[in-house]
Amino acid sequence: MIQLSSSGLPVRGSIQITGSKSESNRLLLLNQLYQNTLNIENLSNAEDTQLMQKALVTSDSLIDIHHAGTAMRFLTAYFAIQENKTVTLTGSDRMKQRPIQVLVEALRALGADISYLEKEGFPPLRISGKKLQQFSIVIPADVSSQYITALMLIGTQLEQGLTIELQGKIISKPYLLMSIKLMNKLGIDANIQNNTISIKPKKNIESRTIQVESDWSSASYYYSIVALSLNSEIQISTYYAASLQGDSALQALYRKHFGVDSTFDNGILHLKNNPNFELSEYVELDMNHTPDIAQTIAVTCVGKQLKCHLTGLETLKIKETDRLQALKNELEKLGAIVHITADSLRITGYREKFDEIPTFETYNDHRMAMCVAPLAVLHPIAIEHPEVVEKSYPDFWRDLMTLGFQLH
Repeated sequence: MIQLSSSGLPVRGSIQITGSKSESNRLLLLNQLYQNTLNIENLSNAEDTQLMQKALVTSDSLIDIHHAGTAMRFLTAYFAIQENKTVTLTGSDRMKQRPIQVLVEALRALGADISYLEKEGFPPLRISGKKLQQFSIVIPADVSSQYITALMLIGTQLEQGLTIELQGKIISKPYLLMSIKLMNKLGIDANIQNNTISIKPKKNIESRTIQVESDWSSASYYYSIVALSLNSEIQISTYYAASLQGDSALQALYRKHFGVDSTFDNGILHLKNNPNFELSEYVELDMNHTPDIAQTIAVTCVGKQLKCHLTGLETLKIKETDRLQALKNELEKLGAIVHITADSLRITGYREKFDEIPTFETYNDHRMAMCVAPLAVLHPIAIEHPEVVEKSYPDFWRDLMTLGFQLH
């Protein structure tokens, strides 16, 4: 457990965040598919990315990716096309509770040889790689974008490419667009029109250096810190106004609802309070395209004592934990009156002031630890199992101390 507090002074300083985990993992898989022709700069130092790197080059037949959900999805597709190679893909106890049936069934429909070793529909998986003979698939549009992206990435290696028909309303669409734009950068013909994704086959790509933009999800916690403080100013690198990452929507969300201005200067993102901003009493947002920053938004609302209604959160129940239930549990410690459904969170008011030093559980979820940390601007807090941040942002606590936070 740690106790986190702030000096009470305006938060000022500069930090460097490593590359986007989402971009890094996509590029690592593409690089492996194309025989290491890429020089990837500013790669994420997240544990998830390190596990992904190791799994892609190992000769072991048993691959344990621990809590790395993206790696589980991407590697399931990757090993399905590795001819004459059989692996067992497993993970943590929580990973064995996270569904993967939609992806497995899609790969089987393409001809893959995948079987469940324990509970039907869940890891661990036995995957015998083979040449896939089908080149089109129909999949529900309202599933995790990682399922769909996993199929897109291997589609480049199929003889006739891959056509993916998405049925219904697409969720987390920015992550699909990120995959398409990264593939286009490498000269791969990939596009989405309405609900149809088309990936053309490509045997080789040109050698090149590609820089990963820093992670916008990780930047969200600094937006929250500025929103909850006065006269604060934080610089973060390396970021660009034209981003591939859906979570760059933070700029507009925090400007409109919390008065945090974003400006860019040669790859440096500057965050500061807008002195003329007038706070509203209610925040209503559809987070369908940006579910990874929903926890940060909810905590910012509580810190500002705002009522809110966040929708489009159906994927949060199958993350590292049931994030909706976890948010309800922890925000109620702060006096918030919280109501959740299968895809939404509503804060309708506040009870008595919270305990002297509230202690937050983290549920083995990196984002639960980091989303509550900005509250230390207002009041000392305690956080259980702070080491969970290793999954996506290992330097988080060190960076907070750089900004003047005290950690015990």
